[in-house]
Amino acid sequence: MTTPILLLNCGSSSIKYQVIDADSEEVVASGIIQRIGDGESTISHTFGGQTLQDEHGFADHGHALAFLVKLFDEVGPKLSDIVAVGHRTVHGGRGFRSTTVIDDVVLDKLRELSPLAPLHNPPGIAGIEAAQKALPHVPHVAIFDTSFFSSMPAEAYTYAIPKEMREVHGMRKYAFHGTSHNYVSHKVAEVLGRDYDSFNQIVCHLGNGASISAIRNGVAIDASMGLTPLAGLVMGTRSGDVDPGLHLFMSQRLGLTLQEVDSLLNKKSGIFGMSGVTDFRDLFELIDEGDEDAKLAFDVYIYRLLSYIGSYVAVLGGVDALTFTAGVGENAAQVRAAVLERLEPLGFWMDAEANAIRSRDPRIISREGSPVTILVVPTNEELAMARETKAAISK
Repeated sequence: MTTPILLLNCGSSSIKYQVIDADSEEVVASGIIQRIGDGESTISHTFGGQTLQDEHGFADHGHALAFLVKLFDEVGPKLSDIVAVGHRTVHGGRGFRSTTVIDDVVLDKLRELSPLAPLHNPPGIAGIEAAQKALPHVPHVAIFDTSFFSSMPAEAYTYAIPKEMREVHGMRKYAFHGTSHNYVSHKVAEVLGRDYDSFNQIVCHLGNGASISAIRNGVAIDASMGLTPLAGLVMGTRSGDVDPGLHLFMSQRLGLTLQEVDSLLNKKSGIFGMSGVTDFRDLFELIDEGDEDAKLAFDVYIYRLLSYIGSYVAVLGGVDALTFTAGVGENAAQVRAAVLERLEPLGFWMDAEANAIRSRDPRIISREGSPVTILVVPTNEELAMARETKAAISK
């Protein structure tokens, strides 16, 4: 018997999806719909070893999902076989600490949380509503990016602002990429043959969005992102940490509104803002050509990452494992080398040959005898979502 689960990840103008058999954990189908709402939408759908690509003009997520339902019926797999739908939901606020079966009450609470994640939660809600309309007879489950970090202690998540702002308006650190950090940290324990709750680890999720977590004996105690995904590490288009006073300074000096400053820091900063590119392969080409802006962007990126790793070593009181994951973390050996060469005096002993190997398999890249074990572990957020969805509907 198979248990195919449809997994949806709805962005502001895209829908990524997979169908995974929750028993065998096999990917049955996958695809992505992009540029929703701009009249030139594209879809790529893979099933049975074949990939179909097409262009349409989807006005919104509802139209896109309606087309996807039709495509599943015509090309496969049949949606009548789907047993549940799992939805990536970015912000769970203080109320959602674990994966939750969606009902009208849950949807209302998600709408209330939209001001905390205005770029992420509204399209997610639109996707949920459209999917419920298309598949009304199966359970729908919300998997929250923030739930893995709901275990953070108050000293880590509390902002030093007036109490009323924190308690009434929910202004605090929540952190994101929790599904990835959860999956990878458990995979690390599996690779090392250790109990999950028996050691300290740091996980670096380095993609276009980037975050780092500190996990003490199986409990997440800190992470770099904050109230929003803007905080923390330098990212593809996000600045990461800046002086909060920068917002007022840019508003006064450049005449920008707060919304324009927020857009600039989220969409036009980071590696892109400093070098003009977001892909690290392009960045390395520029560096090889002697581009000083690209070199500075790389140096700032590495420095910020080093600063967080060092602070988390202190917060944890020592670390047993450091892991790199996501697109940059898994594939950019130069990034790992630049970090690890500077961490060597602290007991992070990289094996240069192992670090240079490209593989889709989890692997150890530290030298024998290294006080800290260093790993590269590919993330698999969709599989983690499938497992969470299966567990939620089995209760």
